[in-house]
Amino acid sequence: MSGESRRSQTGATAVLLVISILAGTTAGCHRRPAPPTPYLAFVVNNQSSTLAAVDLADFRVVAAIPVAPGPERVVARPQSRQLWIVSASGTLSIVAFPDLKVVGTLPAARDARDLIFSSDGRQAFLVEAQEGQIVFLDCEAAKAVGRVALGTPLSSLALTADGTTLVVAAPSANRIYLVGVPSQKVLGTVPVGKDPGAIVALPYGSKMFVADSGEEKISAVDVSTRSLLFHLEIGARPSALALKPDGGELFVLSGQSNSLTIVDTFHDQVEQTFPTGRQPEVGLFRRDGSVLYIANTGDGSVMALDVRNRAVLASIPVGTEPRALALTPDERFLVVADTASSALAVLRADLTSLASGRSPLLTTVPVGARPVDVVVPGWTLKK
Repeated sequence: MSGESRRSQTGATAVLLVISILAGTTAGCHRRPAPPTPYLAFVVNNQSSTLAAVDLADFRVVAAIPVAPGPERVVARPQSRQLWIVSASGTLSIVAFPDLKVVGTLPAARDARDLIFSSDGRQAFLVEAQEGQIVFLDCEAAKAVGRVALGTPLSSLALTADGTTLVVAAPSANRIYLVGVPSQKVLGTVPVGKDPGAIVALPYGSKMFVADSGEEKISAVDVSTRSLLFHLEIGARPSALALKPDGGELFVLSGQSNSLTIVDTFHDQVEQTFPTGRQPEVGLFRRDGSVLYIANTGDGSVMALDVRNRAVLASIPVGTEPRALALTPDERFLVVADTASSALAVLRADLTSLASGRSPLLTTVPVGARPVDVVVPGWTLKK
């Protein structure tokens, strides 16, 4: 081959290589995003007494499972493929995946609430509010194995980080009770503020915070010493608590004052107060704590707060009365149970669409009458 022919062939090869690179770059620029993972959102419908399973790849209801009348809470049991549903009728319904049907029921009081599980999913604990009892459940056998009667109406229930102590609020007594998990015995009581409600445990140590909903403060309790550490004035009556995943900050919602108070849990002081939408109901963090989503039942919106910069990223209309929030395990979607609209709203969780002027709201899916709770486990439908 002559030198001129070799140069011609080399030039042609270089041109083809450049075209190939440009084609690949162009294809990459226009590459479509990966399709949504077919996670299932499970929605409790209080008035239609169903558990709706919504496919978040196709945004459609794939099952409406009849459960005990008046369901109010749905909790995914750890280390299993079961959902436990608490109903006002006094029955716990157990729904299995992928069966998508009720596989068991347990009797409970008509005022049962606040079901929580041990980290291994082998035990569960339930408050019977007016009866003033904590019920201990064996999840493998699906039966009650013990009760602790406290003799006063109860509300919120929490479990210490080490799983050894239950903490339950007694609103009329203005105190909390500490109950040992292994012993199923009362360990002590601690006086707190007026009308204690929501309780959160720090992910380390034995410190807990209690929302004193009858006055404008929260209380901090040391479970190990069974003592009140302090009361902290926050300037608004607390109605819900959201703890940042690293435990460093507590975000206190006030439905009455339409506000959010940020508390430094290391230094035990109020950092800042923010206005929210009307009647903030619940807050939910991204896993890295970068964004807090707040459902405002009074104005039908979800607010997204940039936690580090203390800036509101968006206030997004999602319906009429958003009451419960859940993120998909990949944190791609935020789902919102809209009680008054009988629908599940699905939003892009990263809010990048705002930069292009598009709403993060993707769609709403009718799910049943009066949805009040939602959970998205890491389970997927096969496609």
